[in-house]
Amino acid sequence: MYGKLKMSIELTKIQKDILDFIIEKRSNNSIPPTLSEISEQFGYKNRSTVQQHILALEKKGYLKKTPNKSRYLEPVLEDKIFVPRPVLGEVAAGNPLVIYPDSIDSVELPSFVKIAATSFLLRVKGDSLKDAYIFNGDLVIVNTAVPIKNGAFVVAVLDDTAVIKRYIKLGDEIELRSENKEFKTIKLNCNYEGLRLIGVAVGIYRIMDSN
Repeated sequence: MYGKLKMSIELTKIQKDILDFIIEKRSNNSIPPTLSEISEQFGYKNRSTVQQHILALEKKGYLKKTPNKSRYLEPVLEDKIFVPRPVLGEVAAGNPLVIYPDSIDSVELPSFVKIAATSFLLRVKGDSLKDAYIFNGDLVIVNTAVPIKNGAFVVAVLDDTAVIKRYIKLGDEIELRSENKEFKTIKLNCNYEGLRLIGVAVGIYRIMDSN
């Protein structure tokens, strides 16, 4: 479950959780949830309880209603709202790293940063992609549904380790290239069973050091 939202107007915990749920559904599915779905998510048998929370969120300026629709709840997304997202592991921009099976961290992204339901976040570890302006500590958005094309940055599992590299296919050979001359290109036969392509890096999110 996603964590708390940072709000300028104080909300109760359940109001924050409900708003978080609405934003998550709206971002991932392109449509907001119904009252029935919200009630089921939070274990309410009486929808009037949910309606009271929705009314409070509307009065505080975080929701607006679209009349005559079953999915009528629209979050009022401003850059003051940050949506917590899970970071599912670290991916090596350097020497391969062991894959983490569960979420290792979470990060609060501005609500305007859209992440598809087929995408997830990984944290970059290492500096083999620094010449492509992908740095140690960056968060990479990985989409598993995007077709992999030559030249794309991909996340791959190589012999039970995770790497992010530029993907190049040359005939029967696959090259996983770094963007740093200090690192060698990984060359593999395209039928190599130890290679599994996970998805394409479609975006990078970086938190600047304020110090």
